[in-house]
Amino acid sequence: MERGFGHFTLVLAAVACVCLATLAAGQKVAGYDSLQENRQAVALSTSNMIIPASSVARPEDAGKFAHTNYVLRTLDGVNPHMSVSPDLTETETPASLGCIYKVGPNYTGCNPATGAKKHPSGGWGAIAIVDAYHNPYAAYELKTFSAAYGLPFTASKFTQVYANGNGHCTVPPVDPGWGLEISLDIEWAHVMAPAARIILVEACSSSMDDLAYAEYVAGQWVAKYGGGDISNSWGGGEFSGELAYDNYFFRYYFQNISYFASAGDSGCSAAYPSSSPWVVSAGGTTVNRDSSGNFVNESCWAGSGGGTSTYEVWEDDFNNSGMGGWASYQYPIFGQGARHTPDISFNADPASGAVVFDCAYFNGSCYYFAVGGTSLSAPALAGIVNSAANKMGTANLSSQYAPWYTNQENNLIYAEYLAIKEYAKNYYDVTTGSNGCTVGAGWDYCTGVGSPRGKLGK
Repeated sequence: MERGFGHFTLVLAAVACVCLATLAAGQKVAGYDSLQENRQAVALSTSNMIIPASSVARPEDAGKFAHTNYVLRTLDGVNPHMSVSPDLTETETPASLGCIYKVGPNYTGCNPATGAKKHPSGGWGAIAIVDAYHNPYAAYELKTFSAAYGLPFTASKFTQVYANGNGHCTVPPVDPGWGLEISLDIEWAHVMAPAARIILVEACSSSMDDLAYAEYVAGQWVAKYGGGDISNSWGGGEFSGELAYDNYFFRYYFQNISYFASAGDSGCSAAYPSSSPWVVSAGGTTVNRDSSGNFVNESCWAGSGGGTSTYEVWEDDFNNSGMGGWASYQYPIFGQGARHTPDISFNADPASGAVVFDCAYFNGSCYYFAVGGTSLSAPALAGIVNSAANKMGTANLSSQYAPWYTNQENNLIYAEYLAIKEYAKNYYDVTTGSNGCTVGAGWDYCTGVGSPRGKLGK
């Protein structure tokens, strides 16, 4: 059953899934809808990863359409690495990543094979996931994934919303590539903050206008529950009109609400909305393990996005957006420079990818996949920050002079970066690897200030 709310449609009923244990070799990903007509929908593959059609970046789409930022691990260069059961023990799990990032129970080696159903805890308010198109299996996927890994799941704490109040659709069309993106996002936000409400907001299409509208709807819903975080795993190339879209990440819903965006999977280059000064830009790492599967360290993932924005430059007056006195958190590093990304990072290499349960990619056939990309980074980091419960936002209403807009979460992150003792305790400085830009001690274009360790200062 559905109920109209004017600006959106709330999906009240859980959706069942008929799981089929069949897979046609070389099966292709379904294409885009009519808004992206005449685009060939073929998954690109390399020896160790598959780039689904939804994640293919097209320069001509900048400012018009967004793409997903996930990739699938493959062992044969053709088919995704997957199983009908949650037995991908070499793939990262809620237990192993909770252990590595020190937000879940600690155990020897943080080994995926031995973590059983250990998992992080905590969370408050709501985490909204903004994605394009519709995943009809989302509720079933989140319930099944939670049961497989011992996570708490309450049906009433998952809400699926159609952002259709702009009149561009009634029910967003189904897209298999974006469907798996949705599965990844809701599951890994839930992993890191299992007590938070998860709100899935589905845009009518992957157009920038539809996604911006969905961002607005997400803000409404998160504000309804007292605040929280909004995760965006999609993105595209930068474009001259992006400052106008910045408004959706701070101006309308700002009290105790932080915004996150994936830095992209195209190596060292800036992307949007990752380059917005109002989001926490999420880069990617590789989790390195020894021959026994025990955790060793993290390095830069070669695909992680990050770069210097062409358009989000330093401004003296708050006319539009860009960097400035209201967004000066990077001033100690770059002075009156443009926005640099990412800010922080999380595991994103498909070779050390995380497990995701999905029924959408193969149109109703359900599998556990090994998934990487900075699409994993954004919801996981949003979950960690949510679980820390510092309740940062983009403006403060407690002052008589408020609201003054500022990115409170990034203010905290970069303040810690300058505090030698706190930085060393609360973040891991990634110093090896490359995404096409130099990686070394301190901030870099692959991992930002580093990856989190624990909830303190998040």
